Amino acid sequence: MNGIIFFKTRKLAEVTLFYTRTLDMTIWLEQADCRILQRGNLLLGFCQRDFVDTQGTITIFTENREEVDYVYSLLRERADKEPVFNKTYGIYHFFARDPEDRTVEIQWFDHRLSPYRSGSDLLISRRSIRSFTSDPISDEILHRILDSTRYAPSARNSQPVYFVAVRSEDKIRKLANVRSAAAPIAKAPMALAIVADPGISRRAVQDGDIAAYHLLLAAWDYGVGTCWIADMDRPEVKQILNIPDHHYISTVTPLGWPAESPPIRERRLVSLKNL
Repeated sequence: MNGIIFFKTRKLAEVTLFYTRTLDMTIWLEQADCRILQRGNLLLGFCQRDFVDTQGTITIFTENREEVDYVYSLLRERADKEPVFNKTYGIYHFFARDPEDRTVEIQWFDHRLSPYRSGSDLLISRRSIRSFTSDPISDEILHRILDSTRYAPSARNSQPVYFVAVRSEDKIRKLANVRSAAAPIAKAPMALAIVADPGISRRAVQDGDIAAYHLLLAAWDYGVGTCWIADMDRPEVKQILNIPDHHYISTVTPLGWPAESPPIRERRLVSLKNL
């Protein structure tokens, strides 16, 4: 369930400009004298009135420390002080003031157990990650990702998909050397194979591929990076991972915390035929 926080404002146009240009929010809905702004799953409503609401703190999450620093560079004159890391709460943040003196907190939250993205943000912002930090993916995070992935659709709800987690440095090295495009596997702390059993489903290829992309999205919902490595349904890969020859490998993806933030690239306009 989602909701909206509303504020009364005397400067609707100026406040809108501040939050859209500086904090990268978009106009989600505009009605009469009110505008609702969105960033991720945060919805802020501002309505033109004769007085102003300034109570509380508006907290906006960022992807990483670097984004906090970047926003600080834009808001330096409005900021209370430079960004700091709060060990008690595990956050890197700073406070600033919007044009009507509301408190705005810009924050990177170093707590990786709860997803925070909106549906549209998840679909648009997911990127192939090919560079990772050395920080491991905890079992708890992995299990949460897989728990979301198990809801992927399959033919007749046959659920033929299973997963093989690879943390052995030797096996990771071997997988990365299978083909040149598999090199990102060697840069991650672990890899994950998504496998479908054709003995359970006659649509094992489709079921496996659907589950694999479901996993990529589920991982990104927790901030975990992945990269679809194609053409890994090979005998040598199955030998490395002890997977039966007749099973289908959708992909073997690296899995790790991103050490890069690839930009969102332009996409072609939608091509739609009406019949």
